[in-house]
Amino acid sequence: MISDKLWKDNLDLAASCLEHRFVCGIADGSLERQKFAYYVGQDAFFLESFARAYSIAAAKSPDFSVFTTFHNLAGGVLEELQLHEGYAREWNVDLKIQQPGNATRRYTDFLTATAWSGDIGLIAAAMSPCMSLYSFLGRELAKNGIPNHQYSDWIRTYSGADFIPLSEQLENLLNSYGNYSAIVNSAYRYAMLCELEFFQAAWEVCKQ
Repeated sequence: MISDKLWKDNLDLAASCLEHRFVCGIADGSLERQKFAYYVGQDAFFLESFARAYSIAAAKSPDFSVFTTFHNLAGGVLEELQLHEGYAREWNVDLKIQQPGNATRRYTDFLTATAWSGDIGLIAAAMSPCMSLYSFLGRELAKNGIPNHQYSDWIRTYSGADFIPLSEQLENLLNSYGNYSAIVNSAYRYAMLCELEFFQAAWEVCKQ
């Protein structure tokens, strides 16, 4: 499977994300609230772009089955945004005034450009790392049970039975319409790098 090959090719970046101080802080509950609040605002902006990219991909779908799959995936993003809205209320983050940071803008610009210019396979390759990575992080952080602390809901969401099938649906699209080519490999790895930079930007927020 193409998705399996691409994931294995990028296990180094997946491991770097898992071992990142931001993710470790979520795992044990020690992450500073200011860092997570920044992350929530940036991720909400990112998810809006992610949903738009799904919609663009849906318009390019070769048949109604693929069309409905992309719309189902977009629906999953909207549910994820509701979770972030809950976080925002709890953490006093005004999502309406949030501006994208450099790492967020690089990632969303890449996704939008790929969605407009790429075919279904390339779009799936650019979007799959986010879903696969968060599914991986959720499972890893929950493998010894979900801890009881301020970030428990985050771990519960990304390790849950509702999220993992969404990741698998996108991987199936990648396997069906993608190819193991230089451009697909490059798009997948760039997205993984963007994920790592996204965590790093949130970790460094107090230094800005």
